Amino acid sequence: MAKNVKAAVQKPAPKNAKQVNQKVIGKNENEQKQNENTDNLNTGISASNSAGVAEALNQVLADEFVLYTKTLNFHWNIEGRDFHALHLFLDDQYHQLQIIIDSVAERIRKVGHFATGSMQEFLDAASLKEHAGNASVSEQMIAELASDHDAIIRNTRKLIDEFDEKYGDAGSSDFITGIMKEHEKMAWMLRASVPQAK
Repeated sequence: MAKNVKAAVQKPAPKNAKQVNQKVIGKNENEQKQNENTDNLNTGISASNSAGVAEALNQVLADEFVLYTKTLNFHWNIEGRDFHALHLFLDDQYHQLQIIIDSVAERIRKVGHFATGSMQEFLDAASLKEHAGNASVSEQMIAELASDHDAIIRNTRKLIDEFDEKYGDAGSSDFITGIMKEHEKMAWMLRASVPQAK
């Protein structure tokens, strides 16, 4: 009777082990191909789409850092009849940019990628240009800062639809909309701070 029980428990060997192994290998290859384009964080955005969003956000981060550095430079070196008021005004602006920089870097981490963090990486990726650390008249500095904000506004406006339609990331689209609005306000305040040529 013990022999009968043992025989009943044993499973018969597959008829063609080679076919079974090929099926398993084929399944693993298909899973690997699917994983290349699946959601790396299980949030509904493919790995390739989140990489595209992160790349665009890293370029925004680079521009933000260049603008932050330029604003800090002008805060230190500004000269002119409105020195005191503009010195304090630019203090507020560069603190606002610090908050924006941090939020962009955190958004990159939220979509599953690393934020760039070195000065060389920022300079290589940025579309904005640095300004030498020497004194300049206030109107020229303010105009240059406003122009840089406008450039970021144009770029972020383009990314709103790109993030949503191309990459299927409504969260990043909403996020970049908020960044654009912050720059619109900062650019308006800069232009309103100095007399405009007519």
